[in-house]
Amino acid sequence: MVTVATTGSVLACAGVPISALSLADAVSKVVWLAQAPLRTGIDVHLCNAYTLALADTDPDFHQLLQRSSMNLPDGMSVVWANRVLHREQDPPRERVYGPDLFRGVFEAGQDVGLKHYLLGSTPQVLDALVANLKVTYPRADVVGAESPPFRELSAEERAAQRDRIEASGAEIVWVGLGTPKQDVECARLAGEMDTVFVAVGAAFDFVAGTTAQAPVWMQRSGLEWTHRLATEPRRLWRRYLFGNARFVRATLRQRPTLSETPRG
Repeated sequence: MVTVATTGSVLACAGVPISALSLADAVSKVVWLAQAPLRTGIDVHLCNAYTLALADTDPDFHQLLQRSSMNLPDGMSVVWANRVLHREQDPPRERVYGPDLFRGVFEAGQDVGLKHYLLGSTPQVLDALVANLKVTYPRADVVGAESPPFRELSAEERAAQRDRIEASGAEIVWVGLGTPKQDVECARLAGEMDTVFVAVGAAFDFVAGTTAQAPVWMQRSGLEWTHRLATEPRRLWRRYLFGNARFVRATLRQRPTLSETPRG
């Protein structure tokens, strides 16, 4: 894997390097990377408060994000934290929301024949997702879609999965397996293939229409988590109760003067 030079700064948030890109810039960067003649794999991670809280508790996960090719600010809390910690850099005021990045790359990729591979979720969600993508982006090229089992893959299964992705000719692989599993898989696959892998979170469910997104005003005001908690309280209450507090603590521990060093 290799770190990626970006058009903006790379800012430390809760000790994790975050590329200070707007959504439009992130879409352009990902499309460009997917078309570039790569000599190594690229892993892209969408980081929100929960992601950074996990990294603060898990040194291995923290190191994974430190070594990644590019981390993007998926949550408004990350955007706000960087605007406080790095005022002099004037970071973007918008987040790079996973579903919006996914849609944006599919839209832009139509004009360059970008080849997409979908990895994750359930067969039912993937069927609905592919159907919706064909309607919304009729010129998009989805060269493969698979739902891996909800368990650790054997070495043989991993090799077969790698062979399927390589045989498809995919230029970008969208990985929707939930945090942190999807991040671990993106890093692993990027270490084995010269392809772009994006850990895209719940984008599959939202774009497939199987899970309702929060209203736009809640997304922009940083209240999307309350909508998700209300819709899936049993699954998410621990994430938001403890994760948000951990993210705030990790951010407050960081020195506001921590230097920003461009990567790549």
